[in-house]
Amino acid sequence: MRLWLPLAVFVAVLAIIAVALYRPADRTVYSAMVGKRLPDFTVPALLPGKPGLASAAFADGKPKLLNIFASWCVPCAAEAPQLMTLKTAGVPIEGVAIRDTPEAMRDFLARGGDPYMAIGDDKTSAVQLAIGSSGVPESFLIAGDGTILLQHVGDIRSDDVPAILAKLKAAK
Repeated sequence: MRLWLPLAVFVAVLAIIAVALYRPADRTVYSAMVGKRLPDFTVPALLPGKPGLASAAFADGKPKLLNIFASWCVPCAAEAPQLMTLKTAGVPIEGVAIRDTPEAMRDFLARGGDPYMAIGDDKTSAVQLAIGSSGVPESFLIAGDGTILLQHVGDIRSDDVPAILAKLKAAK
């Protein structure tokens, strides 16, 4: 028995590793702010002719989508067509640009379209951190009273659009 015990322990450890590799843990960081009011913030405009953004804009009685993004973010460019689809469907989208420049943002919007009603310039990621966003892109569905209803981590894909539209309609 003592002769086979090390082999049995080794096989058990290999089995645990194999299971962990086959079914990795979800390491997505979710915001603790979901279900709570949007924190107070005001960020200046990034582009001339496009207003900056303040948390007060989300307490006007109309639900909105808040998109945290950057021109240097590859998945942000990938989600641009879906944001344009949401805009076409009547979804008001506000943007917070993370550590960006006006020149890069102009090029980004020229390539993928501009779904944003306003784009705030979050140079220090203060707004991003305050709402519990861990990266870009992330989107938050905000109720008309300023409550964060939903967090979408990562880029919005075409199969995510119907669910976002349904949640927006339910929020009205």
